[in-house]
Amino acid sequence: MLDTLKARIYQGKQFIKDIENAPMREQFRGFPVLKKGIDTSVCEGICPTGALNLNPLSIDMGKCTFCGACERACKAIDLTNGYKLASTSREKLIVTPETTYEDYLKSAVEVKKEIVKMFGKSLKLRQVSAGGCNGCEMELNACSNVNFDMGRFGIDFVASPRHADGIVITGPISENMAYALEDCYKSVPAPKLVILCGACAISGGVFQDSEHINREFLDKYPIDLYIPGCPVHPLTFINAILSYIKDKK
Repeated sequence: MLDTLKARIYQGKQFIKDIENAPMREQFRGFPVLKKGIDTSVCEGICPTGALNLNPLSIDMGKCTFCGACERACKAIDLTNGYKLASTSREKLIVTPETTYEDYLKSAVEVKKEIVKMFGKSLKLRQVSAGGCNGCEMELNACSNVNFDMGRFGIDFVASPRHADGIVITGPISENMAYALEDCYKSVPAPKLVILCGACAISGGVFQDSEHINREFLDKYPIDLYIPGCPVHPLTFINAILSYIKDKK
């Protein structure tokens, strides 16, 4: 017992105290800043997922894997370490030279009073890996570790969809997972949320042209929150959920 107490005192607080303002390492590739008037022809065909459009210049964060290929090739593109990337609108994930990070943070996530009232103090989520590479899944597991401690905000992953308030989808939704995903969704009691996590879930990512994916689920059911990344960083995920279920006013 004494050894445990000594270790606790020695280690101090291991969790990130202010998770909504936590610093991100400089090497992190996050929110893209685009510049006008710079030759972008060198970036023709360089994006593996078609996230980069050169005419007019824009980047679709829903498709972007944040690999940095465009940034290395072209001075018109700068991937900052801004990690708050989520949006309640698929269209707002498309960043243009006119889009600033500050303006994006103000408008990307639409906070609804009914969502705050229902899920603001407790949100239980069922995570569905729909054919993913396990990158996003590993990062989502990290959300509950001692460093990020997502549970202190009342947000937890649960083992059964019947205990959940919504589902978090990772992966491009393979044919073999399409039925299981819909079955899971139907097992969640209403009202319920659907959250797409990562480039694969949002757009298909590097698998978007595969004949072995089936994304009909996304046409049948409304999506509440889009969280870009490849994989999605724990700080990105937790801040995305908090921005959606917490009233900042």
